[in-house]
Amino acid sequence: MAQHLSTLTVVHVLISLVGIASGLVVVCGLLTSRRVEGWTQLFLATTIATSVTGFFFPFHGFTPAIGVGILSLVVLTVAIFARYSFRLENSWRWIYAAAALTALYFNVFVLIVQSFQKIAALKALAPTQTEPPFLIAQAAALLIFLALGAGAVRRFRPPGHT
Repeated sequence: MAQHLSTLTVVHVLISLVGIASGLVVVCGLLTSRRVEGWTQLFLATTIATSVTGFFFPFHGFTPAIGVGILSLVVLTVAIFARYSFRLENSWRWIYAAAALTALYFNVFVLIVQSFQKIAALKALAPTQTEPPFLIAQAAALLIFLALGAGAVRRFRPPGHT
């Protein structure tokens, strides 16, 4: 069981990091109105996989992590429909941009939580995650993503769309 959990953890973390990295490329594409199809597919697939693999960890009852995973899957469903079913037409363009940024934010939010839980230097700064360093890191991430989201919603105009 311990070996299974260790393998699951490594796979989950690697998928999450690929999702975050590819998501940053997607954000650049949104901000510059460039199609980054391969990166978009990688981002969506790995971000879905991140949420799904998160449900394989042992847990007892409903936890904040489960809540974030559920919200992430809902937002990703919206992003996929906006992108592939509605082809970014009309308001689906900004809905896709907002959903993609929200999904990426959820991954970064969890990365910050996990970093403060697992990295000794960060854990020493905020052992209960109620201390100012943790709160500042989360607030900074939120503000950055709100600014990126606003920019993406305003600027994203895929080729062939008005």
